[in-house]
Amino acid sequence: MLEKIQELDTRLFVYLNGLGSENYDKLWLIITNQLYWTPFFLFLFFLIYKKIGGKQTLYLLLFIAVLITFTDQTTNLFKHTFERLRPCNNPEIKSFIRIVQVRTSFSFFSGHAANTMAVATFLYLILRRHFKYLGFLFLWPLIFAYSRIYLGLHYPGDILTGYFFGAFFGSLLYLVYKKLKPQYFPDTFEKRF
Repeated sequence: MLEKIQELDTRLFVYLNGLGSENYDKLWLIITNQLYWTPFFLFLFFLIYKKIGGKQTLYLLLFIAVLITFTDQTTNLFKHTFERLRPCNNPEIKSFIRIVQVRTSFSFFSGHAANTMAVATFLYLILRRHFKYLGFLFLWPLIFAYSRIYLGLHYPGDILTGYFFGAFFGSLLYLVYKKLKPQYFPDTFEKRF
């Protein structure tokens, strides 16, 4: 059963990776680089700051830092436990796939997918009542994680597992946030949650 899932995962990867073109490689290298997302993050936190103020924004950032650290460490634990080779290092397929970037670490599961989905889920659950189109926030993990397939670094199963863990950890930390927040900000907008 596991072999069949891995085979389907590999076939789907080969198909999606094969859709790429050298004309777009530079664009996807920019998309996969977290540094280039800085303007997006600054704009997002500016909107949050305008809505909830400086102290609550810092409190939120503290939770996000904890969330990313925990998600990242869990991802590394899984990678070193399963030791699944990245597509770019898999001798069975590397001769016929598009390899735009190479990493020597393991593949399962994607830290990019887990971290971005965790943060998107956490922020969405907290701020959904205050920003009408906040659902668009989930485009960020979708685009960001697809870049990993495009570049030859992750299988779709790595991405989907990362999404699952990210959404789970983001939801879990939201519950902690919701429980602790009234102690520090009792008269704020979160009272109605």
